[in-house]
Amino acid sequence: MSSTEPTEPRRTALDALHRSLGATMTDFAGWDMPLRYGSERDEHLAVRTKAGLFDLSHMGEITVTGPQAAQLLNFALVGNIASVGVGRARYTMICQADGGILDDLIVYRLADTEYMVVANASNAQVVLDALTERAAGFDAEVRDDRDAYALLAVQGPESPGILKSLTDADLDGLKYYAGLPGTVAGVPALIARTGYTGEDGFELFVKPEHAVELWQALTKAGEAAGLVPCGLSCRDTLRLEAGMPLYGHELTTALTPFDAGLGRVVKFEKEGDFVGREALTEAASRAEANPPRVLVGLIAEGRRVPRAGYQVVAGGQVIGEVTSGAPSPTLGKPIAMAYVDAAHAAPGTEGVGVDIRGSHEPYDVVALPFYKRQK
Repeated sequence: MSSTEPTEPRRTALDALHRSLGATMTDFAGWDMPLRYGSERDEHLAVRTKAGLFDLSHMGEITVTGPQAAQLLNFALVGNIASVGVGRARYTMICQADGGILDDLIVYRLADTEYMVVANASNAQVVLDALTERAAGFDAEVRDDRDAYALLAVQGPESPGILKSLTDADLDGLKYYAGLPGTVAGVPALIARTGYTGEDGFELFVKPEHAVELWQALTKAGEAAGLVPCGLSCRDTLRLEAGMPLYGHELTTALTPFDAGLGRVVKFEKEGDFVGREALTEAASRAEANPPRVLVGLIAEGRRVPRAGYQVVAGGQVIGEVTSGAPSPTLGKPIAMAYVDAAHAAPGTEGVGVDIRGSHEPYDVVALPFYKRQK
């Protein structure tokens, strides 16, 4: 078959189960994934108030092992991965030599010389190729483990109680951005606590053959607590309310971490060179001297929903662009994230609108995130 012919989307180990639950499926980054099971608003609110269960098996797991695994990752990524303790995780990025963002990542240190890099589904191959290429000269191995894992996530205020009923792992001792090996409902798992919804929650990395059994056990354990299966649609509105960037929207190869307001992930103080160091040093200086556009929150005064790519305007001039927009089930109004000129970025800035099909709809500029959970 030639590479130009369309290929069948990949299916997760939970595919038949999603269909049996009546899920609306969609092609996402080459995977057939559940978009929603019923009402995406109900799924969203369940995660905010009770708990939701997600299949995230489309994420890209890449294992890096060997005596120089830490040095390789320090060279390949912008963060200081060598300083991550065993059992901990770090949010970081992989950049091009020109400083453009290839992907944002979570890196788990599983053992002294073993790391798991989790890439976005849409960029998994790009990240794998870049790490493999950058591994030249290091005593370390880069392994594609995308088929070795299924990934389930339980998110929401009831998630600790639900998970505790199925495991004797020390969940209370599991900090945010950490992971520990354990057994959940008799299934061996890496239990992580990161999340992408703005709520407390856990990610469970398991072998694909255990995915259905674990999903069913979690569903049963969460029944009384109000746990519902959730699709990618509500995951998007949850992360938007929480002000979390999505690759391809808030992050692209056209932006450096400094342009995205995430310069803090770049660790210039770490030892040795890293890919993009020179370009990122310049980007940091530029950002200091001439602030780039700032990522802000916009809340609609009316009912019209802004979408990615819509222009942000003020005084008849284009001052920015929407990167993500949707109705917010929590706020009850349309919201958006947008990059706007620094002069219009302060919360409360007046006279800002979004051009929605030729009509300049009024929006309030607010600080991100839109939603922050009560600790």
